[in-house]
Amino acid sequence: MVKKESRQKARIKKHLRIRKRFSGTQERPRLSVFRSNKHIYAQLIDDEAGNTLAAASTLDKDMKLTNTDDVEAAAAVGKAIAQKALDKGIKTVVFDRGGYIYQGKVAALADAAREAGLEF
Repeated sequence: MVKKESRQKARIKKHLRIRKRFSGTQERPRLSVFRSNKHIYAQLIDDEAGNTLAAASTLDKDMKLTNTDDVEAAAAVGKAIAQKALDKGIKTVVFDRGGYIYQGKVAALADAAREAGLEF
């Protein structure tokens, strides 16, 4: 019998395949998304220098969320990361869904970031 690999290992393999195709630069950083069971995180990463330019998550003190694990929380994080990017003069990014399926929370984060002014 062949043992099926865990969901997390499959997601990491997908993420590595995605990461082979693109990386972030100073002018066009990578918008990386990580989702846990309770929170969602977003980072703008310059892969050439290895720096995180901006970050937002449901753990931020200024979020004031009642639920941190729903679509509305993901949209709030998307809006916050877009605002931080625009404050730093970043308008275009490369979206890295982190191996997750583009639906639900990940899609809500991306849509909110687009509505707030980011292009990808």
